[in-house]
Amino acid sequence: MTRPQEPLTRRTDGTTGPGPLLPPPGGVLWTLVGDVRGLLMFPAALTLQVAHPAVGAGVDEHSVFRTDPWGRGERSLRSLQLWVYGGDAAAEEGRRLRRLHRTVRGTDSRGRRYHALTPEYYAWVHATGFPVHRHAIRYLYRPFTEAQERRLYEEWLRVGRVLGIRDKDMPGTIEEFWPYYRKVLADELEANDVVRELVATDPRLPPPALGPLPLRLLLRLCWPLVLPRFLRLRRFLTIGLMPPDAREAIGLPWTDEQERRLRRFGRVVRAVVPLLPERLRYLPQAREARRRARAEGRWSPVRVGRRSTPRRTG
Repeated sequence: MTRPQEPLTRRTDGTTGPGPLLPPPGGVLWTLVGDVRGLLMFPAALTLQVAHPAVGAGVDEHSVFRTDPWGRGERSLRSLQLWVYGGDAAAEEGRRLRRLHRTVRGTDSRGRRYHALTPEYYAWVHATGFPVHRHAIRYLYRPFTEAQERRLYEEWLRVGRVLGIRDKDMPGTIEEFWPYYRKVLADELEANDVVRELVATDPRLPPPALGPLPLRLLLRLCWPLVLPRFLRLRRFLTIGLMPPDAREAIGLPWTDEQERRLRRFGRVVRAVVPLLPERLRYLPQAREARRRARAEGRWSPVRVGRRSTPRRTG
C-alpha cells in the first residue's frame, strides 16, 4: 500500500490547491465513525491515548475532562465526525486542533518535558484509533478481511493528514505499523492517574446536561441509580474493547468470564443495531453527510466485515 497523495481540491474560497485526501463517501470510516457502535469504542481509544505519559500528563494538566466530562466528550466526538464527514470543514478543524494544542506543554510522570504538538505524541493520539477499531469490530460488527483492514488503515492515514500529521511521523503501511505500535506499548505505556480515573467505578460524575429537557430532568432524577451501572459498563467496555496487548501493557485486568460476557454483548449488538433505521443508527453529522453524498451521486458503500465469530486474541 502506498500513501495517499494530496490532490488538487476546491477550497472554501473557490480557489484550487493541494489539500488532504479525505476518506471517501461510503468507505470504511464513513460506515464506522458515525455508527452508534462507535460510541462504545470511544472510551477504549481515549484510555489507550492517555496511557502514554506525555499524553496523560497533557490531559491531566490541561483538559477539562474532570470538570466538564460530558461537554469534553461531545466536543471530541463532534471533531472526529468532522475529520471524516466534514468536507471543506475537515481541514479547518485540523488547523483548529493544532492551534488549540500550541500551549499544551509541561513535564510528564517520567520527568520529561512534553509539548502536545511534538510529532511522536501527536501521532500516537491519532494512531490509537486503528488498533482499537480493528479489535472492537470483531465484537460489534464482523471481523475484517485483510483487504478491509488495509483499507481502514489507508483511510486512517488520510485522516492523519487532515490533522497535520506528517508522512514521516506515521507508519505508511500496516506492516510498518505493528512494530511501531508494539514499541510504544513496550517502552511507554503506563497506568497513570488519568487511566485509573477513566476505568474507575467510583468517581462522582455529574448527570449529562445534554439532549432534550425532559431527558435531562429524568436523568438527573434517576442518576443515583444509573451512575454505578454506567460506570461499571464503561469500565467493562473500555478494557474489553481495548486490544489485548495494549490492555496487558497498561496492566488492566481481564478475565475469561469477562471475555465471554463481551462476546455475548457483541452478539446482541450485531443483531440489533443493523435493524435500526438510519436516523437511530447514525449520529446527526453522519446522517446528513450520507444523505448529501447519495443526493450528489457520490455514494459507493463498502461491505464491512465478513461473517464469522471473533477469534480470541488475548
